[in-house]
Amino acid sequence: MANNKVDGIGVDVTSKAAQVVNTTKGTMLASAAKLATTYGERRQGLLGRSSLEEGEGLIIRPCKGVHSFGMKFPIDVAYVSNDGEILHIISPLHPNRLGPLMLRAAWILELPQGVLSRTETVPGDILAIRT
Repeated sequence: MANNKVDGIGVDVTSKAAQVVNTTKGTMLASAAKLATTYGERRQGLLGRSSLEEGEGLIIRPCKGVHSFGMKFPIDVAYVSNDGEILHIISPLHPNRLGPLMLRAAWILELPQGVLSRTETVPGDILAIRT
């Protein structure tokens, strides 16, 4: 792992795919989440996509707020602190909407609509990123 770049909480940012696990509930939220860690990747987000399939997700790091302007489908959004605690959830965030700015958020997880409800994920749960 000598060539890998690790961020402040130990996530390998050279990896472009990860799993996201709700460690509080023991559930997998995303088995193939894309890591968006560069300015260009964060800016692009899910724009241009027509859907987000089960198991997919987008981890935007660092990030304190999102919007869905120009998107074609609703998503679930979890705002997450540096220690992995979910601070806020939007389920769903419909296209052409603006989510709140949350200064305590370190990263945001975007998932297919309904994942957070089906997995009973709620604010206060702890998420882990596994690369």
